[in-house]
Amino acid sequence: MPESAIERELARALGRKLAELRLERGLTQEIVAQSAGISRNHYQLLEYGLGKRSDRKPANPRLSTLVALSEVLGTTVPELIDAVFAGSTDAE
Repeated sequence: MPESAIERELARALGRKLAELRLERGLTQEIVAQSAGISRNHYQLLEYGLGKRSDRKPANPRLSTLVALSEVLGTTVPELIDAVFAGSTDAE
């Protein structure tokens, strides 16, 4: 099933928010990834809004990944999701 423009925009908005929170806390991608129990490459792709580098499909992280990242970044999943929708230009 081909991804839609809204899926791509939401994935990019998530990536922007993850990067913003990480930088506000002075953390590296490596530290966030390790603390959340994922690889640095996986985390880096999430910040880019990608699921895989090879096919360039939008990121669609597991709920457990979002929970772990939220804990590491000092936020909650609902706050993270709200920020994603607020930061998405196509989410209306």
